[in-house]
Amino acid sequence: MEAENHTMVTEFIILGLTEDPTLCSIFFVVFLGIYVATILGNISIIMLIHRSPQLHTPMYLSLSRLAFVDMGYLTSVTPIMIVSFLRERTTTPVAGCIAQLGPDVVFGKAECFLLAAMASDRYVAICSPLLYSTLMSSRVCIILLAASYLGGCVNASSFTGCLLSLTFCGPNKINHFFCDLPPLVKLSCSHIYVAEISPAILAGSITVITLFIIHVSYLYILHSVLNVHSPDGRHKASSTCTSHLSAVTLFCGTVTFVYVIRKSGHSSDHIKVVSVFYTVVIPMLNPLIYSLRNKKGKEAMRKLMAS
Repeated sequence: MEAENHTMVTEFIILGLTEDPTLCSIFFVVFLGIYVATILGNISIIMLIHRSPQLHTPMYLSLSRLAFVDMGYLTSVTPIMIVSFLRERTTTPVAGCIAQLGPDVVFGKAECFLLAAMASDRYVAICSPLLYSTLMSSRVCIILLAASYLGGCVNASSFTGCLLSLTFCGPNKINHFFCDLPPLVKLSCSHIYVAEISPAILAGSITVITLFIIHVSYLYILHSVLNVHSPDGRHKASSTCTSHLSAVTLFCGTVTFVYVIRKSGHSSDHIKVVSVFYTVVIPMLNPLIYSLRNKKGKEAMRKLMAS
């Protein structure tokens, strides 16, 4: 009996979004379409910025990096979910599950850092336009990009390190559509407090810091915009921030909401629905937000198509 209780789990069963065959067929078509549209949309943004000299500015270079991060974030989760709709049972090795969580955390936290960097860029552009070329030089942009990926890698290493320290001896069913940390920790049969609290503190600290930078930047931006007496100048200043602010609100608001409902004891189905929104839907919306609400980007698109 003791040997049976300590039988090590070698693979996890991912329950996915639903077990209904009809819904699986519908979801397969829907999410495959979303995945293809998102990849094409983000690739289009990267190519547009690369081929348009007028868009070779820190703001648009950051946007191209955000598009790349969105593709990585989406690809770390969505293909497994799409494949699960075609199978009666989706399994993954323990090591594979932990490895899949790594890129998800890297790209997710890198997006937080990039959104904060883009908010800082808008702050400098509006509040200190004469110093913009100095404060947002190519060297500074490279440092901000490297810091974004470094922060994501540090956070991912804490997640994977804690998971590797856990013992899994059954049950092995993950009530989610990908290998997320909370459902994995729940399946552990070893002491889970440190594994649960350490990544949460680090991830929470990153979220709080990036949100603080974004909020402070936009408070100063709002103050500067309100001090602009010309209606045209006020509109021009505010229009440069609307697309980025929309993306920030969608991503950070949804991620925060996921952790709030998780702590408040909502069901796994509620958590899965909200998780679909920030892991799948938001990466699809970002190209639309930046292309449809950005006048300079639309002009560059028209010139590129006319050439």
